[in-house]
Amino acid sequence: HWIPIPASFHPLSLAAAAAAFRRANIAAMLRLRGCILPRLLPPPSTSLHRLLSAAAPAVSPSPSFAVEEYLVATCGLTPAQARKASPKISHLKSPANPDAVLAFLAGLGLSGADVATVIRKDPKLLCAGVERTLAPNVAGLISLGLSRSDIARLASLIGVTFRCRSIIAGLHYCLPLFGSYENLLRALKSGSVLSSDLERVVEPNVTFLRECGLGACDIAKLYAHTPSLLGISTQRIRTAVACVEGFGVDRESRMFRHALQVVAFLSEEKITTKVEHLKKMFRWSDSEVGIAFSYAPTLLMRSKESLQLRSEFFISEAGFEPAYIAHRPPMLTYSLEGRVRPRYYVVKFLKENGLLNHDRDCYRALTISEKFFVEKFICPHLEAAPHLAEDYATACREEVPARFIFA
Repeated sequence: HWIPIPASFHPLSLAAAAAAFRRANIAAMLRLRGCILPRLLPPPSTSLHRLLSAAAPAVSPSPSFAVEEYLVATCGLTPAQARKASPKISHLKSPANPDAVLAFLAGLGLSGADVATVIRKDPKLLCAGVERTLAPNVAGLISLGLSRSDIARLASLIGVTFRCRSIIAGLHYCLPLFGSYENLLRALKSGSVLSSDLERVVEPNVTFLRECGLGACDIAKLYAHTPSLLGISTQRIRTAVACVEGFGVDRESRMFRHALQVVAFLSEEKITTKVEHLKKMFRWSDSEVGIAFSYAPTLLMRSKESLQLRSEFFISEAGFEPAYIAHRPPMLTYSLEGRVRPRYYVVKFLKENGLLNHDRDCYRALTISEKFFVEKFICPHLEAAPHLAEDYATACREEVPARFIFA
């Protein structure tokens, strides 16, 4: 029979009702324990068995399944995120499998926000088979000693890799390398080594880095700073190592790892250009560039404009010799306006007023912590120079006090 439609009816109310039904259905599935798939795992029932039972689909196919609405109403994505994700799973004709996946994730302990993050990173996870893919992966992770909460945290970090069988071998290899599961999780926040080819890429790279003298701790730190390093070709890493050694940085040097991080993703042309800039701006020879790089590899990451400003200050204004700067390059990495200039002015003021020996090296004043600088160069002279602290504070705000203007 024909049923009259109320004037207050809106099409979106139907979508909301459908979403509410699906959420209620998922909650009901989560209450199931061992009665749907009793043969998947041997008794006694395990937590994984309960997850499988909870994830058993119980929703009838819908001929008008709206993927984008489902992503918003059921998965928690924003409309913009749903529009971006929906084309990747537009072939879905029913909420049955997505509902099973969401129930499985909820059973692992993922919150609604976590689920939204996972689905946003990998919408195709909603198409994964719970019994065929997700359950075996979780079983493998449990066999490595991970708890359900560990697995939930992992799932929210790694995206696509969570539904790949390679995740088991990847974790088995990476856990000893990073030293602990917590260390690995921290590293995965920067990038996922688990998504790289383990046998053809990651293992050869780690082996070569070990040959270079880097231990597991060094490699883990290297990855945390430059995640994609373990995912590039070994030949590219060999080229980077050769470049670092060409600058005079030995593999035994504590700066070797830092230098490798800098040059690994710079082309030979880019490195050559950077070196020429350094030679021109600081009047350095090739050997002095090598000395400076061995102490402060990040100089190669500085922009031409940044280096030019430092050259004008240290050479033209402060009168430092090029060789002096080359042997103390960390001072080129500090904030020019927020640290270098104010401290230089304080030291110069003290020398000009006979409060500090003229032979006193300025470099130490630039490198020590703020606390020690104030204790060593400000506080002892407040009686003779009552305005020194105030003038220093003014200089740190990028203003030059009259007392810091020297003839």
